[in-house]
Amino acid sequence: MSQVNLLPPELRQRQAERRLRTIVAGIGLGVIALLLAYYFLQSMRLSSTEEELAQQQQTNAQLQAQILELQPYADLQSELRDKEQLVDTVYLNEVSWAGVLLDVSRVIPEESYLTSLTGTISVPTGTPVGLPVDVGTGGLIGNVTFAGVARETETIASWLTRLEQVRGWVNPWVNNAAETAPFTRVYAFAGGLDLTVEATTPRGRGGVEAA
Repeated sequence: MSQVNLLPPELRQRQAERRLRTIVAGIGLGVIALLLAYYFLQSMRLSSTEEELAQQQQTNAQLQAQILELQPYADLQSELRDKEQLVDTVYLNEVSWAGVLLDVSRVIPEESYLTSLTGTISVPTGTPVGLPVDVGTGGLIGNVTFAGVARETETIASWLTRLEQVRGWVNPWVNNAAETAPFTRVYAFAGGLDLTVEATTPRGRGGVEAA
């Protein structure tokens, strides 16, 4: 059974336009609702971000305050390092002359004795810490000269041999040896030896071996 719309065409057109406006208005309201929801979410995110930023700024301020409190200790530590470097420079190439005398007493032959002993350090002071000693002298930093008396020339030869057994002592020599009186076989002699960096104290080597 067919249906016949008896309404005038103008009325039907107005009804269609009303429905279209209603649909468009509904779509517009939906879009507006979506925009409002998006704005609300963005506002919440912004508020959360601002809160996190404020907390981070507060944390940074606290850390900065702690840094300022600890800065004097950092300055003291830096000053201590500078003084330690200065001490290392001051004592660089230091030789323990008490140790030298002790070593002499250990190696000198029984049938001899020394009448004089002089030690000299020839390396300039202020050599940078940690660098090898090399001033054009093959790593030598000084020397020791001595004079003494010994029975028999073999004793003098033994003395020279024993000198080389001490760490840091090299190139021992005797300049002259003369009999004190005819047929006594007692000789007065003079000589010396060179010192290398190994003859220095641990702090004289920049504290490397001490560490």
